[in-house]
Amino acid sequence: GLPLLEAMASGLPALSSHRSSLPQVAGDAALLIDPEDIDDLTAGLERLLSDESWRAIARDRGMEQAQRFSWARCVEETVSVYRHLLEEPHG
Repeated sequence: GLPLLEAMASGLPALSSHRSSLPQVAGDAALLIDPEDIDDLTAGLERLLSDESWRAIARDRGMEQAQRFSWARCVEETVSVYRHLLEEPHG
């Protein structure tokens, strides 16, 4: 998901696979397609190239979505999990 996040953080409209964790990473900021369906890929590329309105929306949403995934936030959430585990009684 890092290349997708980097693209969105850079203000690029994104076209991505709907598999693995990519839909979760993209949220509603990218156009998700089936990578094994040539018609789906073609339609996605055509929209990416021809729909200026969608590109503007995707750019804004992408930059907003990318901000949700920062290293600082990752560290905070990881530390929070460790703290929670350390506070649980072990018996």
